Amino acid sequence: MLAQRANSDESRVVSVFNPEGKFPVLIVCEHASNHIPEAFGDLGLPDEARDGHIAWDPGAREVSEHLARLFDSPLVISEVSRLVYDCNRPPEAADAIVSQTELDQVPGNVGLDESQRALRIERIYRPFEQCVSQTLANIGKPSALVTIHSFTPVFFGKQRSVELGILHDDDSRLGSVMLQLAPRYTGLNTHRNQPYGPEDGVTHTLKVHGIANGILNVMIEIRSDLIANATQCLEMATVLHGLMAESLRSCGFRETEDTAKA
Repeated sequence: MLAQRANSDESRVVSVFNPEGKFPVLIVCEHASNHIPEAFGDLGLPDEARDGHIAWDPGAREVSEHLARLFDSPLVISEVSRLVYDCNRPPEAADAIVSQTELDQVPGNVGLDESQRALRIERIYRPFEQCVSQTLANIGKPSALVTIHSFTPVFFGKQRSVELGILHDDDSRLGSVMLQLAPRYTGLNTHRNQPYGPEDGVTHTLKVHGIANGILNVMIEIRSDLIANATQCLEMATVLHGLMAESLRSCGFRETEDTAKA
């Protein structure tokens, strides 16, 4: 398994990797880090839990960074664990701050009052949301939005057969083309809106920053055992880069004049 990603700047809750990227696709990784700022202690969890999948999406950051390099695109990264606040959830969502995960209660999230929730929203979610919006604005149009996640091979004791999920909400343009073209690029067991879908509340970023802006958008879920080391992460990113690039072209996506000259 990839090592824990440390946050060298305790105050940083969001960062932009390759901010000068020329290709007009914004990559977003909402669950890139398991860092819990000192102000929140350990949330009452042991090290093993805070290092595990309940705290972040292992491998997602590495794949995202490789994709940003391959496309020469900007990447927005959440630098705080989703246990503090899940940046892929709106403030009104109950699971924006989870008190119970698959196997573990999160004592530091139990019984929060409105002021405590509001503090996390303002300190974690708002800066992230604003960073995504501003980075998209900097890109201009045409543009597209791609979010990268990983999921566990086993959930509630059941083995998951899906290896790669292509997720979308109401706008299925990019996702449908990717599903159609996927066999050209990979033999992975690939499914639409699996292992999660819109009904699970996982498409918040797509809705707010993609659909609302009328731009192509898709969420990619990768089974974490397939991106458990540096070699696998690069191989996965290379596959996804080829698949996404052809899919974007098939959707009529065209580079800007400046991008084409870069």
